[in-house]
Amino acid sequence: MSDIAANADDWEQHWRENARSNARNPAQAYRQSLIFGALGLEHAPAPIRLLEIGCGQGTLSALISSRYPALDLLGLDLSHTGLEKARVKVPRATFFQQDLREPLAIPQRYRAWATHAVCSEVLEHLDDPLRALRNVRACFAPGAKLVITVPAGPMSAYDRHIGHRAHFTCERLEQLLQDAGLALEAVHGAGFPFFNLYRLSVIARGEQLIADASGTLPPHARAAMWAFGQLFRLNAQRGARGWQLLAIAREPE
Repeated sequence: MSDIAANADDWEQHWRENARSNARNPAQAYRQSLIFGALGLEHAPAPIRLLEIGCGQGTLSALISSRYPALDLLGLDLSHTGLEKARVKVPRATFFQQDLREPLAIPQRYRAWATHAVCSEVLEHLDDPLRALRNVRACFAPGAKLVITVPAGPMSAYDRHIGHRAHFTCERLEQLLQDAGLALEAVHGAGFPFFNLYRLSVIARGEQLIADASGTLPPHARAAMWAFGQLFRLNAQRGARGWQLLAIAREPE
């Protein structure tokens, strides 16, 4: 989850208060497995230069770095608090503060730099995701692979609390990538049925989840997260009914 579109002060507070509950979120681990499968880094020719768009506090960047220590890693995010945490987690990576609503203001050597890019749970925070995608394309080398995850299905009170503008459908996500000038390879849902069931439980918790996430999670909430983490192993990795959407696109050659 990132902070690219939400008010900067709100997201500084979010990373201070909710980092521990985010780490326990079974949906995060599930998304990571989808992202690694879509990136296919084990088959990619060297050198691999990976850009994480909306890197937050560096959780995914740290995992990528540990699995693929030879690749170069660049992260962009709006939150100073998130970036401070990311730099501690992945000291060998490079991180820049960047508002994706604005043209990129990073060193010139990172233009046409990335062979791979990940944008996970970011676009739903943006009023204008198309402009953000067009801005970050300046970092993509010709043929660069981009993997995107966004939520589908109804929004919860917690989603609105952390700045979700809208959730996606496959059709909307496909159109967005095409309008951004990217070459589309795949857009599909994932996670049916247990990811959807988890999302329904989040919706049912309502405002109480907001309070729980900023404090110490009660034992029943921790137990439920663990149970869903086990059930997620049985999710369909691809299907129209899954409320986790994944897209793969490329920068044209």
